[in-house]
Amino acid sequence: MKTIGLVGGLSWESSIEYYRIINQEVRRRLGGFHNALSVMSTVDFADIVPLQHDLDFDGMEDHITAAALQVQRGGADVVLICSCTTNSVADRVAKHLDVPVLHIADATAEEIKRKGLKKVGLLGTRFTMEEDYFKGRLTERHGLEVIIPPADDRETVHRVIYDELVVGKFEDESRRKYREIMARLVERGAGCIILGCTEIGLLVGQDDSTVPVLDTTEIHAMAGVKFALDDED
Repeated sequence: MKTIGLVGGLSWESSIEYYRIINQEVRRRLGGFHNALSVMSTVDFADIVPLQHDLDFDGMEDHITAAALQVQRGGADVVLICSCTTNSVADRVAKHLDVPVLHIADATAEEIKRKGLKKVGLLGTRFTMEEDYFKGRLTERHGLEVIIPPADDRETVHRVIYDELVVGKFEDESRRKYREIMARLVERGAGCIILGCTEIGLLVGQDDSTVPVLDTTEIHAMAGVKFALDDED
């Protein structure tokens, strides 16, 4: 079994989900008392948030690279950055490492293609919905058609993430608004909804949509397990 390296704290609410999913899947696949070999470096999210809002990719690269080098020194064979928004610097960080970085958008695209889907709706931070590091990667590298909510809906999705989800608040009214936004994406032809922020799955899931809901946290974590266990079964 290979060792999975996690850069967490982006926020820690979703990092917990990564740890849970990874260990549950390893036990499911190997049985008995098995759990994953892993090492995590947790950054202080308070240092990262202003860099995200300023689109300071150089600053994010510095912080995430330092954490990724920590997990590499701890024995990681692969690195997962536990955040869609912070995967904006995944390719930059990979240049500093001797082990691969599993990009969350690539893992998500492979799952979409496995399901035979082409047109997808994307929710996430404003940066994930508007910048090209996620949706552009899905389009240019994987040939998918990505639709995003209109500006007012994007602002709602973004606000709920930063004001509520990353600080552990889960409001029924926000869940209702997300359901409505997801439904409008389906009306525009989305064959699935990508929860393109690793905290969104804490608020809504498959029961909240009439089309498949793809949780990037679960997809990314499962890709890490696949990498770790490719030679085990």
